[in-house]
Amino acid sequence: MNKLAMTQAIMVAKETKELTWEKIGAAIGMSPEWTASACLGMNSMPVETAKKLCQMMDLGTEVELALQKYPNKQWEQTVPTDPLLYRLYEMMSVYGPTIKEIVHEKCGDGIVSAIDFAMNIEKKPDPKGDRIVITLDGKFLPYKSW
Repeated sequence: MNKLAMTQAIMVAKETKELTWEKIGAAIGMSPEWTASACLGMNSMPVETAKKLCQMMDLGTEVELALQKYPNKQWEQTVPTDPLLYRLYEMMSVYGPTIKEIVHEKCGDGIVSAIDFAMNIEKKPDPKGDRIVITLDGKFLPYKSW
C-alpha cells in the first residue's frame, strides 16, 4: 500500500468513527499535530504506535505497514491552491525573510530543524473572531566552518 492509499483509508475511518486528531493522538500517545502529519504521509510512525492507531481505527496490516514507511516529502505544486494552505504560504512569503533575519541575529548562521521539531495549534477565542496560534518549535542547527 502506498502513502496516498494509506491516507485515504485513515481519513475514511476517521470520518466513519467520528474521530478528531486530538482523540486519535491521545489514544496513541502522540500530539494531534504529529499524528495528523504521519497519517497524511509526511512522517513515519514507530511500529507500536502504528499498531495502536490501526487497532483503534479498525485498519488492517497494510495500513499499519504503510504508516511505518519512510515518507517521500515532495510537493506537486509551487503555490498551494487550498485557501488555508495558500494563506500560510503567503505568511511565509511575507514574514519568512523577517523570521530568517531574527533567527540569524539571535542564533548565528544556521537553520531551524524540521527533523527535531514540534508544532502546536491552538484556537484562541477573541470577541472580534476566533484566532489561531501556531507554534513551530525547531532545534537550531548552526552551519559548521571547516
